[in-house]
Amino acid sequence: MRMELDFLLHSLIPSLNSVTILATFFAYLGFVGSLIPGKVVPGVVLSDGTRLHYRCNGLASLLLLVLLLGIGSWMNFISPTVIADNGLELLSTTFIFSFLVTLVLYVAGHKSCHQSSSLKPHATGNLIHDWWFGIQLNPQFLGVDLKFFFVRVGMMGWLLINLSFLAKSIEDANLSRSMVLYQLFCAIYVLDYFFYEEYMTSTWDMIAERLGFMLVFGDLVWIPFTFSIQAEEILVSSLQLKDCEHIFSEEEDTPEEEKGWWLLHNQVELTTASVVANCLVFFFGYKVFRGANKQKHIFKKNPKAPIWGEPPKVIGGKLLASGYWGIARHCNYLGDLLLALSFSLPCGISSPVPYFYPIYLLILLIWRERRDEARCARKYKEVWAEYCKLVPWRILPYVY
Repeated sequence: MRMELDFLLHSLIPSLNSVTILATFFAYLGFVGSLIPGKVVPGVVLSDGTRLHYRCNGLASLLLLVLLLGIGSWMNFISPTVIADNGLELLSTTFIFSFLVTLVLYVAGHKSCHQSSSLKPHATGNLIHDWWFGIQLNPQFLGVDLKFFFVRVGMMGWLLINLSFLAKSIEDANLSRSMVLYQLFCAIYVLDYFFYEEYMTSTWDMIAERLGFMLVFGDLVWIPFTFSIQAEEILVSSLQLKDCEHIFSEEEDTPEEEKGWWLLHNQVELTTASVVANCLVFFFGYKVFRGANKQKHIFKKNPKAPIWGEPPKVIGGKLLASGYWGIARHCNYLGDLLLALSFSLPCGISSPVPYFYPIYLLILLIWRERRDEARCARKYKEVWAEYCKLVPWRILPYVY
């Protein structure tokens, strides 16, 4: 047990290799993101009447990165399993980086003299509150909006971690139907995110949340390293077996049952019916999630655009009450939760670990929904009360 703990702690120590990987990834996204052409999308109008503009070239940046990594792997310049092999080191390195970035943002925010809505400091004087939620809405570095950039890092990082675990499972001859299904769902989700990257500019994070530790840690650490936990759980048998063999290499009398337990742990054989059901959950969740966000984004650009073939119903000239937004006030959260569930279902029900993501997301979205409701009540007052009467359900109709 002590050797296992020592091995774990040693694996968490950042190395030059992990720092190089992370720095190269950031440098690539910063350079390519400013170089590759992309649709320039205006953000929402801020309180002072200004608006930021975002170059949405994330899909091209991601595809080029995967292509370059594929070529590098084919030419033996880089191992396709480098992330899986250095996962804990990368986790600790990214966490330290997130902490340092938040420290810089905290200090810079307090020193800022800008009066624009995006850079004006909003310090409460409460150290923990300002550290956690941030001080500035849209801090920038070398002309790059950090909030938009960090979300891009997290989503791409999630896919790259998944692909590395996929390569690891192929290398270990441990590729299962569960792994294929999970990888397929996540790849579709991430590619879809970047295909519709402009929709990100009208989300709660971009228009309302300031950039503090909550978002920095969430984007750089939480999204890529916890959202990929299903792939890690599916692959745990082969990885843990290798680790145990390394730990017990000097112990000649290690029982085969102790080493073989990891090999058998959480092996999931999905039936055809399970695969079909899992696909239905994914595609229904995708339809609700993407459809709701698309309707909201189009409405903000053109309030008269038809929804489901009919003129939109608008409360007080401000709040959309048609389509998905006439079913529940946060119907997009329902789609997001179903997608999260579909990522975990390929792992079966033998372990609660793969369901960490949908459980966490449920708690997060209810908390966010409550904060959003309070904000909208203050902003729209009687118009919001009228909307709540017309659309009484928060996320799931007839349940919540």
